[in-house]
Amino acid sequence: MTTKDYQEIAYQIPHDPGVYRFIDPNETVIYVGKAKDLKKRLASYFGERKHRAHKTRTMVKNAHRFEYTIVETEADALLLESTLIKKIQPRYNVHLKDGKTYSYICVKSERFPRVFITRRVIRDGSTYFGPYTSKTRLKIILELIKNLFPLRTCNFNLSQDNIEKGKFKVCLQYHIKNCLGACEGLEEEEGYNLKINQIKNMLRGNFGAVKNHFKEEMRQCAEKMEFEKAQIIKEKLTAFEDYQGKSTVVSTVIRDIDVFTISSDEKNAYVNCLKVVNGAVMSTYTLEMAKNLNDDEKDLLAYAIPELREKFNSITKELVLPFEVPLLDPELKITIPQIGDKKKLLDLSQKNVTYYKLQKRKDAINRLNKQTSSERILRTLQEDLQMQDLPLHIECFDNSNLGGSYPVASCVVFKNAKPSKKDYRHFNIKTVVGPDDFASMTEVVYRRYKRLLDEEKPLPQLIIIDGGKGQLSSSVVSLKELGLYGKITIIGIAKRLEEIFFPEDSIPLYINKKSESLKLIQQARNEAHRFAITFHRNKRSKDFTKTELTDIPGIGDKTAEKLLTHFGSVKKIKEADEASLVSIAGKSAAQKILSYFNNQI
Repeated sequence: MTTKDYQEIAYQIPHDPGVYRFIDPNETVIYVGKAKDLKKRLASYFGERKHRAHKTRTMVKNAHRFEYTIVETEADALLLESTLIKKIQPRYNVHLKDGKTYSYICVKSERFPRVFITRRVIRDGSTYFGPYTSKTRLKIILELIKNLFPLRTCNFNLSQDNIEKGKFKVCLQYHIKNCLGACEGLEEEEGYNLKINQIKNMLRGNFGAVKNHFKEEMRQCAEKMEFEKAQIIKEKLTAFEDYQGKSTVVSTVIRDIDVFTISSDEKNAYVNCLKVVNGAVMSTYTLEMAKNLNDDEKDLLAYAIPELREKFNSITKELVLPFEVPLLDPELKITIPQIGDKKKLLDLSQKNVTYYKLQKRKDAINRLNKQTSSERILRTLQEDLQMQDLPLHIECFDNSNLGGSYPVASCVVFKNAKPSKKDYRHFNIKTVVGPDDFASMTEVVYRRYKRLLDEEKPLPQLIIIDGGKGQLSSSVVSLKELGLYGKITIIGIAKRLEEIFFPEDSIPLYINKKSESLKLIQQARNEAHRFAITFHRNKRSKDFTKTELTDIPGIGDKTAEKLLTHFGSVKKIKEADEASLVSIAGKSAAQKILSYFNNQI
């Protein structure tokens, strides 16, 4: 994927957090990344090459396109990135392939439940909160919970029978008041469970009373001038607020579901699908459909769901939808959530489909603006040059030579005011001897339009000749010979004052220097010059190697290139001893080179 490819779509990318995926021509995901700001992050891949690592440059070069998914927060982006990397194992990703998972807070399903940090989610009825991206802050949260609600930390089986038999004794945690001694029956199960319910509410984000409690404590500490203690309480409260809720990217409650949302305008409808596997978003896709006059969103969504499920080979039996729709499969369960994790996933899908629709609208406006801009420039050019036809197809010619040696020419093509590089052509001058730009231009123009006529290909509406009256008159000779003079507008542009010359008119035309039409003519002239100069240099360099070294029998281009790369010039090759030549070209080639140059002497 090139920088130009990126620039054409850069305006579509949002400044939102999300996950992006680079995809190769075989539609294989080769890299997954996260971003706090998608637009800025993706732009970094297409900046100055010298500032990018070799691996990054290679990945971008091998990518055919990229796609992205918008999420709510940077933490969600981190979690979704982790999930996708573990599932897809992209070629250019290194981290997170080891199966590492993020941390959860587990409220164990048992009598007198324990609360602890874990990386493993076991579906044994326990309640899990998370995942959390920072284990350090997670420890602060757990410490905060234990300070508020003394809980047991032992892993004893505190069944009623075991407690009554006195199998356990209180430990140090009881004596330092971190536990109330449930193992010896010193704490009632009902009171303990009340604390657990409060902890669950807090981890779900329902902790307004707790926040007020801490604020009151901070106020009291401040009044007592205990600022260090107040700061500690503030840090714990801030950490708790940062991680009060669960991520919508990964859920320990949800298993496999498909989430669908729809958004439409007058002409089209857009249906987004989030595929959730084991509580994690695995993929997202937006389908675009053309609407009929009487189509409503329920019918369109009902039509799109089977299409998208087949596309993703989905076998899940639960669908999360924004409203009821008629489905042919009676085994499918439809959920229309109002709160909770499924509602968050539905909102995430709705956000993606809404953004997709807005981008399609921006695309249409942008295309219209581009068309309007190009048409405006061409209309201005048509008026400035007094042309009958709109110059949708423009061709520009230039010559290049060095003292008459290696004469070449170029023809560049502009269509709809934009370069059409696939139509560019190089010419080796065949019939002209010496530095004669006029004769060279006559030859090139004739060859170009003789071929277009023979192949019955479309002719341009405007021909631009890089040069003054002499080059222009030479080009007119060819057009007259081909019977095209008067059918195609032809002009010459002189570089010194940017004068525009017309055939058989000695008075030049001066176009306003700020005019878009003059800038288009200059762009075509500069492009033709660049294209000709590049071809001339390449030919001269190649011919130099050929005449100096490849005239030696048995010495090919590759051997000549090796020698020139090592020695730097033919003169140094002539002065080199046999051992040096053998080390680079081999014994046989070295002997041929020495023999050739000795014979010259």
